[in-house]
Amino acid sequence: MSLPSNVHVSKHPCLVAKLSRLRSKETESREVKSLINEIALILGCEALASALTTVDGPQGETPIGYEYTTTTVQPQALSIVPILRSGLGMVEAIQTLLPEPVPVHHLGLYREPSTLEPVEYYNNLPHHISSTSSSDPGANNASSLAIVVDPVIATGGTCAAAIQTLKEWGAKKIVVLSVIAAADGVRRAAEEWPEAVEIWVAGVDSELTPNGMLKPGVGDVGDRLFLTIGK
Repeated sequence: MSLPSNVHVSKHPCLVAKLSRLRSKETESREVKSLINEIALILGCEALASALTTVDGPQGETPIGYEYTTTTVQPQALSIVPILRSGLGMVEAIQTLLPEPVPVHHLGLYREPSTLEPVEYYNNLPHHISSTSSSDPGANNASSLAIVVDPVIATGGTCAAAIQTLKEWGAKKIVVLSVIAAADGVRRAAEEWPEAVEIWVAGVDSELTPNGMLKPGVGDVGDRLFLTIGK
């Protein structure tokens, strides 16, 4: 399967096995939540190893009195951007990985049923908050790196819309973490801003159903997480 160079499909054996378990209709909501978190943790390790670098910080002291040079990561202006609602299931894993707390900015997007195109209904990106590092009171504090989390990339429209929103906000680079993607959908998302976007997924399915679900897929992750199947 040919994919753009900015799309990375993990080959981690544990992740592949967990994805297989997530596909099963026998997997109950509690385990779905755990699997989404665990997959996000493994995928995040791989993605952030590529997206972040380490830099020396000030001198510190160990509990037994020895000095050492502290280490931090760059870029420091990071944020996590979950796509509501299923993206919420991946947030905790990325917070666990990052060495310091970072802002979480929510984007709400849904697919219009007849066209399958994205519609934005919620956006709490801090468009009007001044940057603390700038003397300009109207400066935008957009993240140097925005980490988008959304378990499923189907048609790619929602992911592409999120990328465009973050680009307009002023994000410099974007890492997208997704549990599973459709081949055509992830190609569409990857082409939205290829010079600044890297997409990491645990698996890729080749087909979509007529109503835009992955085949074989993992079902509706939001419904499985929040027990709203059949609503």
